Amino acid sequence: MQWASVLLLAGLCSLSWAQYDDDPHWWFHYLRSQQSTYDDPYEPYPYEPYEPYPYGVEEGPAYAYGSPPPPPDPRDCPQECDCPPNFPTAMYCDNRNLKYLPFVPSRMKYVYFQNNQISSIQEGVFDNATGLLWVALHGNQITSDKVGRKVFSKLRHLERLYLDHNNLTRMPGPLPRSLRELHLDHNQISRVPNNALEGLENLTALYLQHNEIQEVGSAMRGLRSLILLDLSYNHLRRVPDGLPSALEQLYLEHNNVYSVPDSYFRGSPKLLYVRLSHNSLTNNGLASNTFNSSSILELDLSYNQLQKIPPVNTNLENLYLQGNRINEFSISSFCTVVDVINFSKLQVLRLDGNEIQRNAMPEDAPLCLRQASLIEI
Repeated sequence: MQWASVLLLAGLCSLSWAQYDDDPHWWFHYLRSQQSTYDDPYEPYPYEPYEPYPYGVEEGPAYAYGSPPPPPDPRDCPQECDCPPNFPTAMYCDNRNLKYLPFVPSRMKYVYFQNNQISSIQEGVFDNATGLLWVALHGNQITSDKVGRKVFSKLRHLERLYLDHNNLTRMPGPLPRSLRELHLDHNQISRVPNNALEGLENLTALYLQHNEIQEVGSAMRGLRSLILLDLSYNHLRRVPDGLPSALEQLYLEHNNVYSVPDSYFRGSPKLLYVRLSHNSLTNNGLASNTFNSSSILELDLSYNQLQKIPPVNTNLENLYLQGNRINEFSISSFCTVVDVINFSKLQVLRLDGNEIQRNAMPEDAPLCLRQASLIEI
């Protein structure tokens, strides 16, 4: 009986193995068939779908030790404005015909009140939100008499202040030292007192164009970080007394400036762009070294009363002199020495609208102005 059992078991085994006789990898198939009852190790773990975080926070793992911050209370936003949940530190109150400044919640960093009918900035209006970074009040009807004297000085983190396109007649102040950009263009400001910008050591851009400014004095001297100064479209007869050392862009076009002191730009070694077009400049009001600055790349003296080309540095690349009374082409204005190794880097020269004849160009001009791509006469 025992022999019969052994023979039967051997027969069954030989039958099972026989089905793999033609497959050299039968053992691999056998192991895979044994794993079919288990989870595939390469399948991702089952999970339940989750909702993304609200309030503009990127999706991430759910940490066991905390939970997402609660949303801002919508009741904390003035009904006249919008406070989007995905930007909880901004308050939009622009283009709503507002005649007053609404309450500003303490969490706000950016407030936009532009293009309304606001006429005053009452004292203490920002006392609840002293962490403001940007305040936009342009395009309103704000007058200087209705601006609280200390309304901005308490904003010790303020970086940008937009008060352009209003009815201001005086410089606002005092202003916080943190300020980086000040927009006061398109107002009715008539002068800039020497102490109007005192302490603004971090200011990089000052926009005062399209006002009625007649005098600036030495108000710019202490602005050691100033890069851009725009005083165009005013009533200036003199250039500011001293320029900041960090200045790169100076815009003085459309004024009544008639002279520029000798070596005036020497104190601003980083100055790149100077625009003095549409003024009253004459050669008598310019010293021989006025524009001999190695840093200036673009100089616009168009539409003045110049009769001669003023001397410029050989590093200058763009010179605009159209619309003057220039009657001669003096190559010494560009090159004191003309030879193979000494030449001007000028690329654009405009002399159209003057009294120079087209055939008045000196013979050595091509050697001096060898890099010029445009010369208009």
